[in-house]
Amino acid sequence: MIDENLARLRAHRNNIQRYRRLLATKLSELERAYILKRLQDEESASQALIQSTFPFSLPAAGQPSHHAA
Repeated sequence: MIDENLARLRAHRNNIQRYRRLLATKLSELERAYILKRLQDEESASQALIQSTFPFSLPAAGQPSHHAA
């Protein structure tokens, strides 16, 4: 299960990178709007998959822990 989710995350990451490269090219407004929508969809799907695969969070570096001492 983890391996499948990691493969899906890699696919999302690759698609996100491809869409960002495309946005750096000359596009019509219609093409740009389509690519931006697909980029948002990929980023949303990637975040949802990350949350379901890794449902825990760690404190960011330099942030205090919320555990009582």
